[in-house]
Amino acid sequence: MAAYEFSPLIRSLSFAGAMAVGSLAFGVVASAAPGGTYYRAELAGPAPETRFVARDVVWACKGAECVARQGTSRPLVMCSSLAKAAGPVVSFAAGDKTLDADALARCNAAVK
Repeated sequence: MAAYEFSPLIRSLSFAGAMAVGSLAFGVVASAAPGGTYYRAELAGPAPETRFVARDVVWACKGAECVARQGTSRPLVMCSSLAKAAGPVVSFAAGDKTLDADALARCNAAVK
């Protein structure tokens, strides 16, 4: 038998505190989990469709603003596939990295 025994109130408060911390940790992990918006792009003009697939990624566009979840290709390849499907791209970001002017020029070389 233990020398010290916690009262039922203390045990339930400890359990509730542990559950709250666990829920908070799960919320932070879930918000950073794969599957959220990763690519953000602005096209030179409105997208031809509101939803379409380019390079195995589903793009969702509203006017000239497009977003997609993370794919498996490099950002320049993803940008080029978007440009080929939707038209010239004026800005493109993958996560917290934005393509510079030279990379955007290469991205838009795919547009015919």
